[in-house]
This record gives sequence, structure tokens and C-alpha cells, in this order.
Amino acid sequence: MTRTPFLTPEQMDPEQRRVYDDIVRTRGTWLNGPYAPLLHSPELADKAQQFGELVRYRTSLEPRLSELAIIVTARHWDCQFEWFQHEKIARKSGIAACVCEAIAQGRQPQFTDEAEAVVHAFASQLLQSHFVEEATYVCARELFGVAGTVELVAVIGYYGFIAMTLNAHEVPLPAGATPPLPLRAALLTN
Repeated sequence: MTRTPFLTPEQMDPEQRRVYDDIVRTRGTWLNGPYAPLLHSPELADKAQQFGELVRYRTSLEPRLSELAIIVTARHWDCQFEWFQHEKIARKSGIAACVCEAIAQGRQPQFTDEAEAVVHAFASQLLQSHFVEEATYVCARELFGVAGTVELVAVIGYYGFIAMTLNAHEVPLPAGATPPLPLRAALLTN
């Protein structure tokens, strides 16, 4: 059960309804995901969804690389909902099932693609130590350019914000879904 009540379209004030309609128009659907609690602050929800649309659909990064950064972020934050939504997209975008499984289990994936290895290292370092090692940064800049490297940080930061929103408000998975990520404690005992 979510800590923040979900609003139905009938309960929304005009500004909330405008933002809701915008999200449905740009995403093609409405999920009671991160925007459900954010909608209680319509301006925040609106700016967040605009930023999300930008970092998800309009960067210079290949979709598979953005999705890889998203699932690394979801695993870092133990965000079941974000993982549930994006892991399948990552696979459809070209991220190998064994890479997704290793990330879910908290293990180092074995990459055959240099760009994927760099995205994983970059996101992992930034999330874990709050900095990116010089060698990793240089590799990212060589592969993705300055703009792509800036955009990679934006993807990681935005989905960190989304993960915290989902976790703090305890937004549940869609009905019938089971938590896809093992609990951190289970990973420590294996």
C-alpha cells in the first residue's frame, strides 16, 4: 500500500489533470508509478515528467545504454518498481539477460561490449563512491562525447530521483507482480 494516496482523474484539480493528461499523452499510458505521488505537487510532477521524457527519449545515448544505466540505478536503490519496469526494456533494447541477472544479484556482469562496460562502470562508481574514476570518465567521453557523458550523468541522476520517490512513498508493484530483486540481505549471505 502506498503511503501517498493515488488520485483518480475525477479527484484531480485542473492543474493535476493537465499534468496527468500530458503524461498519458507522452508515455501512452498511466501507471501508478512515480508520478502518482508527485502529482500532489503538480508543478514538480510536470517538470519531472518533462525531464524524464528528455533523458529517456531524447539524448544522444543509444536506448540500450540508457536502459543499462537505469537498471544499475534501480539496483543501487533497491527499487523494485523501477527494476520491474525497466529490466524488460533493457533486454528488449539489447542488454543480455546474463548482464541483467548479474546486476540483479549484485555481481559484476561480464560484458562483450565496451560501451556497456563503460556505462556500467561509470554508473556504479558514481552511485557507490559519488565520483567517477578518471580512466572511466575518459573512456566515457571518448565513446559518447562530452554531451553524451553529461547526458549519462543526467540519466543516472533522474532515475535516482525516481527510485527515491518510489521507495519513499512505497509505491507498490502493479497488481499480481512479485518483487523481482532479491533483498540486499539475501545477497550478503550468498
